[in-house]
Amino acid sequence: MQELTDQQLLRYSRQIMLPNIDVEGQERICAARVLIIGLGGLGCPVALYLAAAGVGELVLVDDDQVELSNLQRQVLHTEARVGETKVASAAQALREINSQVRIHTRAERLTAEALQAEVAKAQVVVDCSDNFTTRFALNAACMAAGTPLVSGAAIRMEGQVSVFLAKAGEPCYQCLYKIGDDEQLSCSESGVLAPVVGLIGSVQATETLKILAGQGASLAGHLLLLDANTMDWRKLKLRRDPACPVCSTHHIQPDNE
Repeated sequence: MQELTDQQLLRYSRQIMLPNIDVEGQERICAARVLIIGLGGLGCPVALYLAAAGVGELVLVDDDQVELSNLQRQVLHTEARVGETKVASAAQALREINSQVRIHTRAERLTAEALQAEVAKAQVVVDCSDNFTTRFALNAACMAAGTPLVSGAAIRMEGQVSVFLAKAGEPCYQCLYKIGDDEQLSCSESGVLAPVVGLIGSVQATETLKILAGQGASLAGHLLLLDANTMDWRKLKLRRDPACPVCSTHHIQPDNE
């Protein structure tokens, strides 16, 4: 890892002041590569905070274009960029926030091989997608590569976040949900309150930075649930499914590695 420059020491000074981050943690953040799948309601705050916090490389993946209905909650996009690809729109906004971050864009839905290659190159993968097909594929790729997965979802007035670390004895995403669960549950079908995706995306960004800095206790093995109607947060313990077709078939690293 390269030492931080004087400019970086000043820029990230408020994070460096934290005893659980310090200079070493910030150096790890600045040296990291993070893959973000989806630049919608969740991906926008995730990418914004990771860029502002100094993550060295961000890989943005989304095959959609910016639409007027997105602007209610997808805070990186603007009226002037309606019709552009979401990754191009997001990249422009992020470069204005932090020109030091290297941003790679892929305006496509990755094939299994391309997805596996991108997952293997990342230190953390952040799932900001809006469908179970992508979530299951990401989970399988992360378990195979041993790459931490930060998963989030939000709809209506509800949201959830979890972390899957690909460690022995830990559950994966498919221990929680099964193929065949409701594919139609989406914001376009059910609606969502704008700040709810911001809350969940901010938690995802926080969990990502904790993993990169190597500090703090992650949400691994737990599911954090938000009910914004009452502003109640609940944290549930997750159990690994011994018959899970994903994490029971990969050579997951032991806890002491």
